[in-house]
Amino acid sequence: MRDSRVANQSIQIDERSAAQDAEPAPAFVERRTSNPDRRRTSLWSLIKGGLIPQRRAGRRASDHDSPIDWHDPYLLFLAVLMLSLSVTDAFFTVKLITNGAEEANPVLAFMLNEYPGLFAIAKMLLTGFGILVMVALARARLFGLISGRLIFQIMVLAYVVLVGYELWLLRWLR
Repeated sequence: MRDSRVANQSIQIDERSAAQDAEPAPAFVERRTSNPDRRRTSLWSLIKGGLIPQRRAGRRASDHDSPIDWHDPYLLFLAVLMLSLSVTDAFFTVKLITNGAEEANPVLAFMLNEYPGLFAIAKMLLTGFGILVMVALARARLFGLISGRLIFQIMVLAYVVLVGYELWLLRWLR
């Protein structure tokens, strides 16, 4: 019993001396940075998000315009439509070139002149890569004003106009 009283007294003495020796606690220091979002989007995060989708929406209110892993079915519709318009454009382009027209895209014009067998492959790869980028950034905003989805819709509309123009040219050539 005597040992427990001695232990209690030494604890009380130690607490009093620690309280007397301690300096006042420093004021609270804010450690937040002025950068609103420290997370980074990399090529790896876009690839991983495409293969293993997990997020359907951002966790915070500020994340509603950020890239996500799961995409709207409407974007699939736009992607398939744009790819099919690209195939149609390739067929119409070859038909128009056989009738004396010229390819307006310098990269594809080079491919068509130098490597005609690779023309369609190059066209589909370039279009496919552009579609992947547009789908991945569909929720992002350009200059904080225009959504990526709207840009994607405008690009599909431009392709529709292009294919319509080529169809008009083909009818005019007959």
